[in-house]
Amino acid sequence: MTTQTIRHKGPNLGLLAVIFAVLFCTGLSYVIAFRAGLPHYPGPWESSATIVQYFQGQPQNVLMCSFFHFCSAIPLGIFTATAVSRLGFLGSRAAGNNIALFGGFLTAFGVVISSLIGWVMAYPHIAADENVIRTLYYVAFAIGGVGYSVPLGLLIAGISVTSFFLKALPKWLCIFGILIALIGELSSLFMLVPKLIYLIPLTRFPGFIWLILAGFKLPSTVVRPSVVAKSLV
Repeated sequence: MTTQTIRHKGPNLGLLAVIFAVLFCTGLSYVIAFRAGLPHYPGPWESSATIVQYFQGQPQNVLMCSFFHFCSAIPLGIFTATAVSRLGFLGSRAAGNNIALFGGFLTAFGVVISSLIGWVMAYPHIAADENVIRTLYYVAFAIGGVGYSVPLGLLIAGISVTSFFLKALPKWLCIFGILIALIGELSSLFMLVPKLIYLIPLTRFPGFIWLILAGFKLPSTVVRPSVVAKSLV
């Protein structure tokens, strides 16, 4: 029996993950204060006056953050579609494929919505209305917070568990992914216990690393028996 190596046709998963992470972190760089005394993006625990003051004084930074986050959703969506297709190509027919698809698309959609809300908040004269800006801020934070970490956990869990049974990724990377996914799902408790907000970045930033590693390590080829046509004599 002869065999042939078949390659999955699609974009490079590792490169997509790198582009997603770079774009998202570039957006964050506009609202994170790297030196003491600089204006910083307010947390939900801060006073309404602090939140309103930030958006009234830093509309350009908010605009640039929103722009890069919006752009980052595109490679994330493509990564999700390609990764799920790759799992099917590798032979998976498990529910994990669809769980990953649901989680990845929901994450990308959440990034789009939260970034568009940020764009609205940076629009001239919007920040002048304190009630509007506070409402938009909390909606954007919810969508970009637990609305990001929980579905991202589903994306990573779907790929990790499926790859574990397929032996498509190293065992340590699958376990690492399952741990991140668990933290992501637990981050939903932030809605009830605000002090658990740290679970959101504990999902977000290790999630960048995991997506990049998994993207480069997930096999893109399989070896299958080749069909040799026999001529009739």
